[in-house]
Amino acid sequence: MAHPSSTAAGGLAALCLLTACAGYTPTPLPDTAALDAAVTAQPTSTPAPPEGDTGTVQTKWGPLSELDRDLVRKVRLASLWEMPMAQDAIQRADAARVRQISQEIAAQHHTLDRQVRDVAAKLRITLPVKPTEQQQAWMTDISGRSGPAYDATYVKWLRLAHGQIFGVIGTVRGTTQNTLVRRFSEQANAAVLNHQRLLESTGLTTPESFPTPPS
Repeated sequence: MAHPSSTAAGGLAALCLLTACAGYTPTPLPDTAALDAAVTAQPTSTPAPPEGDTGTVQTKWGPLSELDRDLVRKVRLASLWEMPMAQDAIQRADAARVRQISQEIAAQHHTLDRQVRDVAAKLRITLPVKPTEQQQAWMTDISGRSGPAYDATYVKWLRLAHGQIFGVIGTVRGTTQNTLVRRFSEQANAAVLNHQRLLESTGLTTPESFPTPPS
């Protein structure tokens, strides 16, 4: 079986080949159309953030906090590794169900990445361009396996990563005063929850795939 590249570029280039996931009706992601129609983008109205992108600055959508920016960056980081790995799994996964759900995950990350880049451009947030060391380690671990072990490792790390960002999304949704970020947090939450359900639908979320609960 072919082993395609798991780079972000390869994942993006092949996204046009995606088809609907058979046997599953995904939760539609919220769209930015209504927001964009109501608010005309004026990037120059948002002051440049302080050096290092820290502190709170005023924007026409309300105050933009450091935590707000952190969420936008973390969602971008998620797409940088999960999108190419999902594209890789479409070709390499052993189980048909894992290949099917990977089509949905890759396609929705493509949509989410477009949304995050749009928000970042309007709010002048500097986005990361490569996965973190931890994410790269997960990618290496998944790519180095084959057969059922590939599937189990892929589901384990993607599910863990989605769970980690839930807390950040919830905190930002409940505290942000920026209406653009609040809307984006809802979009991110819908995508993350849908991906969790897709991953769990594979039947591979065994006790070994769960992280140790905090004390």
